[in-house]
Amino acid sequence: QVQLAESGGGLVQAGGSLNLSCSASGSIASFNVMGWYRQAPGKQRELVALITTGGGASYADSVKGRFTISRDNTKNTVYLRMNSLKPEDTAVYYCRYSDSSFNSAYWGQGTQVTVSS
Repeated sequence: QVQLAESGGGLVQAGGSLNLSCSASGSIASFNVMGWYRQAPGKQRELVALITTGGGASYADSVKGRFTISRDNTKNTVYLRMNSLKPEDTAVYYCRYSDSSFNSAYWGQGTQVTVSS
């Protein structure tokens, strides 16, 4: 099993920055994918960014150039640096872990990000 603990959510003004962290514990596979999803009220949960053990990353088009995902494998922690935040970034952000085949998925409880205008 894998447990995920998110932190770093909060309130920030438009144009500001925020850092999210997610620490994983338990049985971490040698090759895995961790990432961030978000869900705003009335909307479907959507992918924000993913990163592999080797550091390969992918981003949703809506956050490219503004968000940066990274990870520290020694700490089993994934980070999301969010710059130039917009009100439309307001959502609950969820950390996700899965093995390389996406067969064993785990979700964090979510952390709220609110961007004021």
